[in-house]
Amino acid sequence: MTDAHIQHRFLERLPTMRSPQLSGAGRPFRLLALGALVGAALAGCARDNTTTGSLPDDYRTRHPIVVAEAEQVLDVPISSGDRRLTQGAREVIRGFAQAYKSASAGVVQIMLPSGSPNAAAADYMRREIRTALVTGGVPANRLVEMHYQAGGPDDAAPVRLRYTAITAQTGPCGKWPSDLVVNTMENKNYENFGCASQANLAAQIANPMDLLGPREMSPIDATQRGEVIKDYRGIATDAAN
Repeated sequence: MTDAHIQHRFLERLPTMRSPQLSGAGRPFRLLALGALVGAALAGCARDNTTTGSLPDDYRTRHPIVVAEAEQVLDVPISSGDRRLTQGAREVIRGFAQAYKSASAGVVQIMLPSGSPNAAAADYMRREIRTALVTGGVPANRLVEMHYQAGGPDDAAPVRLRYTAITAQTGPCGKWPSDLVVNTMENKNYENFGCASQANLAAQIANPMDLLGPREMSPIDATQRGEVIKDYRGIATDAAN
């Protein structure tokens, strides 16, 4: 049944009323305004898949995952009275070193604060920090020490460890350039939609190079292949019997 037939049958069931101008002649008239609304509703149900599918409304296009250089930073808090690293701080530094070993081949900067109350303690423990990094897998010849100026005497300046590596990442989230209500009425995703999901997916990629191409295939294990074929033939024989 076409939309025109549906509209016609619907209008036949509408109640009639007397027009004040034609009450003397007794001519009934339909509620044409309501009929027009019904026609508009039926027309709105029609959907042009070609037009709708061509809208650039894909969150993967707005928030793409790209492979680019990024800075990896670890801030190690040091108080002015410390004379050794805590066990927790030492384990975190070793984990940072292991991440460096799998992601970078550059230098690791050990940035020590200057002009802060903990500057002397940080300088005293730099050897222990270097030892933890080397134990975690960073070559000693790739450690570079430098100082940075603290914000002031009240600044709890940490010892900052830093290196650069190629990582999978997305742009910053939290952008709201337009009115959310207007975009929703136009049946479009808002600008920030999908950004957090894309950022979380990028953070879970262990090897960003996998996004650029497949890895080298390992040699075929002939023994394992023979066992698989043997098992397959056995299952096929049992099924035939």
